[in-house]
Amino acid sequence: MYYKNHSNPIILTLIIMMGVLMCAFTTVMADQHPEAGEEAEATDEAETSEEAEETDEAEASEEAEPVRLEELVVVGTRAQPRSVLDSAVPIDIVSNESFEKQGGADLPDLLRTLVPSYNVNTQPISDASTVVRPANLRGLAPDHTLVLVNGKRRHRAAVIHWLGNGLSDGSQGPDLAPIPAIALQQVEVLRDGASAQYGSDAIAGVMNFRLKDNYEGGSIEFKPGIYQEGDGRQFALAGNIGLGNPDAWTSLSFEYGGADPTIRSVQRNDAINLINAGNFSVKDPAQIWGQPIIENDVKLFANYGATLTDDIEFYGHANYARKRVEGGFYFRNPNTRGGVFSTTGGKTLLVGDMRGLTNEMAEWEAQKAAAEAAGQEFTELSPHDADDIPITNHVPDPERLQAVKNDPNLFTFQEMFPGGFTPRFGAFMWDTSVVVGVKGTALEAELGKPLTWDLSGSFGRNHADFFIFNTVNASLGPDTPTYFDPGDYIQTDYNLNFDVTYPLHDMVFLASGLEYRDEGFEIIEGERESHQIGPLAAQGFTAASNGFSGFSPVAAGKWYRSNVAMYLESEIRPIDPLLIALAVRGEQFEIFGSTLNYKAAVNYKVTETMRLRGSYSTGFRAPTPGQQNTFNITTEYDFAKGDLVNKGTIPSTNPAVDVVTGKEDNSLDPETSNNFTGGFTVDILGVNFTVDFFDIRLKNRLSVSQHFTLSDSQKAQLIAAGVTSAANLETFQFFINDFSTTTNGIDFVVTAPIPNGSAIAVYNFTNTTVTDHNPDTLDDHRIRELQENLPAHRGSLTVTQSITDMWGVLGRASYFSGWFDSEDYLQNPDVPGTGEYTGRVIFDLETTYAVGSGLTLTLGGRNILNTFPDENPNGADSVGNKYGQFSPFGFDGAYWYAKVGYGF
Repeated sequence: MYYKNHSNPIILTLIIMMGVLMCAFTTVMADQHPEAGEEAEATDEAETSEEAEETDEAEASEEAEPVRLEELVVVGTRAQPRSVLDSAVPIDIVSNESFEKQGGADLPDLLRTLVPSYNVNTQPISDASTVVRPANLRGLAPDHTLVLVNGKRRHRAAVIHWLGNGLSDGSQGPDLAPIPAIALQQVEVLRDGASAQYGSDAIAGVMNFRLKDNYEGGSIEFKPGIYQEGDGRQFALAGNIGLGNPDAWTSLSFEYGGADPTIRSVQRNDAINLINAGNFSVKDPAQIWGQPIIENDVKLFANYGATLTDDIEFYGHANYARKRVEGGFYFRNPNTRGGVFSTTGGKTLLVGDMRGLTNEMAEWEAQKAAAEAAGQEFTELSPHDADDIPITNHVPDPERLQAVKNDPNLFTFQEMFPGGFTPRFGAFMWDTSVVVGVKGTALEAELGKPLTWDLSGSFGRNHADFFIFNTVNASLGPDTPTYFDPGDYIQTDYNLNFDVTYPLHDMVFLASGLEYRDEGFEIIEGERESHQIGPLAAQGFTAASNGFSGFSPVAAGKWYRSNVAMYLESEIRPIDPLLIALAVRGEQFEIFGSTLNYKAAVNYKVTETMRLRGSYSTGFRAPTPGQQNTFNITTEYDFAKGDLVNKGTIPSTNPAVDVVTGKEDNSLDPETSNNFTGGFTVDILGVNFTVDFFDIRLKNRLSVSQHFTLSDSQKAQLIAAGVTSAANLETFQFFINDFSTTTNGIDFVVTAPIPNGSAIAVYNFTNTTVTDHNPDTLDDHRIRELQENLPAHRGSLTVTQSITDMWGVLGRASYFSGWFDSEDYLQNPDVPGTGEYTGRVIFDLETTYAVGSGLTLTLGGRNILNTFPDENPNGADSVGNKYGQFSPFGFDGAYWYAKVGYGF
């Protein structure tokens, strides 16, 4: 294990000071307003006897009370909170109790279980996507979903998903993992386009995380668990406490946890062949597939507020989170790995000559140049190639290998790694945010009704400091380190908002607002050895840290973008059964220019038990500064050219892009969308039905181009124009607005009472079709990834039952239809059905016993029947994954957990 001390004293000091100030502030305010607490206490005492008298009646009515979708939501409207049934757009509500009734603590995994249109998987070997897993709502990319906390935009993650299973490739969305579930009052999932209300990114929908706002009481819980296979131990200690009184309060939440890795691998056949040939330095398994190691996972959240005057309130929230995530990479075979152990695919073992350009090598180079100038074929091996060791039946020639080991001028990486190596990759992650605001009412006397106003500012920062070890910079030879700091990604967001609302009439509600946003992305250069081109590079040894190249000075930099927006919303009720919601929003971007989006939604009460609803909107998503400016170059040896070739991703505004495309302007444009939803709700005898159809037409979607190569004349042209970075470019790709898709489907939700409990059934169907594309940049394989990598059908049935007053049970069945695993398909694409996996039903079970005095004990299991995906028939022949690596429900099997909870 490798650890680094990355505690930022400034950030930590600010967070600690903020917490102390908030607690002190609530204490002072509580002292200044003691009557609030006294009145509350008197009220509690007066109500105690009444409650005692009414207990039996209340319990009886509770058994008969139907389960209703009457939870109030604030997302999707700036008018007064309303129920899900009264909303003009479809909204899912996930209560805090739903999170409590699950094992584990990772918020994305918890949401996957509860929201069928939300998908996230393990991402076992996916570069930075292992650290921050991409999540997909309604079949779209992570950055097509806007995330709010208490109605305020949350910053995005620093990680760009270069490897995202096709569907998420190149995306940069928010990271939900830093949010502790115990801090949440509820989560509202708006399943509709909302760019006209909230701005960029709100194409697939909006997720609003509402924090607890308790000023007293709290809870604490401890959840350990382990997989049935005996690995993957996890634990989470979490708590919440409310401080203050109704006029000045702080709700503090924390979580501390960790997770051990799981191993669901089969030994690779190439590793078996090595062991059978006598190479007992090869590990078993040589390559690990499973969940990563998560250590020192700390999450802190504070939600706070205070009454300043009769008309003005102060509010805000803040968070701090950190953790260390470590996963694995692919096995480097000690006989075949190109640029490290071999340059001939395993026919010979690569040997480096530490003397560099010897007289013999100089003479050979001169002979080769003369032959090429005369147009003659030159086949004589170089002195360096002559040093290479033949490999027969997976065994390098023992005598030649020993001779190399004995010669101080010669070197092979089998001296360092006789059994090959498997790099370990990960990151130290930090996440911080602060939101402060004041809101109030004004002009009631002048206008007859109060005008409400809200002024707020926020800051968010996500930091990924990458590391990679158990690997080499092969071009440095025996001087290579095996631990590298390849650099950092940092994302920062600033937001300023001013909103006003006014009930113009009982039938007309108006809202308007202004927003200023500034978004920044930074790449910090890695340590020199992580991107250095060493002395052995010219002999065929690859440069940079193998597996994840460090960020060079060319790649490092800071980029910022700002925009301003204004919106206008209205809700009109021309007749009592009909609600009409209208919104329009204009934004001016520093780079992209202006955009105007609109939305119209209706809710019509047909009868007292049935409502029709629908909406139409336009939307957009602006490319992030990271997507606009990332300059990431890796160095490889091209044996056809006999020289190093730099491959990378460059900004679309780089002049090199203009040269290869022949266009003067290749700057990125926002993605645009047209969203339609239509459905109905029914509430009969306590049984609630909601059915909604959706259709999302997304144009100008971002994609990564094919690889282009600069000719010598093009390089010279660029260098003469002052583009000195062209000297380091050989082969490159760039972001481009490349294709269009249509995503449609249906959501179905039924909530019903049962004796002493409730039942909830949910179903989602999502289908994506690529409707337009450029075949030069989007091939058939990528199209299939976009269309089939997620299950088209998902559903679940959850039943809660109170067996006695102290004992309750929860059971859940979750269905995932079949899916396509694009990585497994590439292992054997010529065989029909490769990469296609059949659907599964997963069962969860939990039982809770109330000991008394606020103490509860829980035992439960996820996937209690220990269900796995289909086995990958090509796993042993390729990279050793026993199951489909992108399984929508994981591939670790049953997980068993316990929980001790205490509420006060």
